Amino acid sequence: MSGLDRPGALDGLHAVDALRAEVCALHERLTRAGLVQWTGGNVSGRVPGEALFVIKPSGVDYDELAPERMILCTLDGEVVPGSAGSELSPSSDTAAHAYVYRHMPEVGGVVHTHSPYATAWAARGEPIPCHLTAMADEFGGPIPVGPFARIGDDSIGRGIVETLREHRSRAVLMQSHGPFTIGSDARDAVKAAVMVEDVARTMHLARQLGETLPIAAADVDALFDRYQGVYGQQADR
Repeated sequence: MSGLDRPGALDGLHAVDALRAEVCALHERLTRAGLVQWTGGNVSGRVPGEALFVIKPSGVDYDELAPERMILCTLDGEVVPGSAGSELSPSSDTAAHAYVYRHMPEVGGVVHTHSPYATAWAARGEPIPCHLTAMADEFGGPIPVGPFARIGDDSIGRGIVETLREHRSRAVLMQSHGPFTIGSDARDAVKAAVMVEDVARTMHLARQLGETLPIAAADVDALFDRYQGVYGQQADR
């Protein structure tokens, strides 16, 4: 039972439909930012107030995605029978996303890409050091590396949760695989995916010029607190 059969389920269905549309549109952001190729990568979003999330189908071209093809899953990673898109197989990372949602209730969105610069750091198994104010702002420190894990079960999710529980970062570089990001909702997680690729590229270019300079921990804390608490239009928060 999905929880959409209870009183107030109509509101829940509206929330699912709205999330399908949002998650579908956010996949276009990944292609626009050059973070994915072919059918790789995925965005998911937690349904507000429900033990459910929406994720893209497996192996479907980005230009063939549509809201009704976004797949509704339980937090156990099972497709909700009879829901729109349920005839399709969900992303191969569904079990990983589900594990994150089960064990990090504050997370409302998860994104995975194979963006080239961030994935290059993952291939080296090397954290991206916090030598940029943009990193201090967005991630509150270095972007850590998670363990190597095979695709298809919840092993990747376990690695994500174990790594990010020890960090303020909303991004992790899964070794030999690529970046995963989390956020308060799906859009927030996509923003983190865009930003991790941006800082990965900048730090790579900087290292070609020579040694890069760290930012003092107190300054990282101050930058993070300012950006997270003051920056931008407060009505949007």
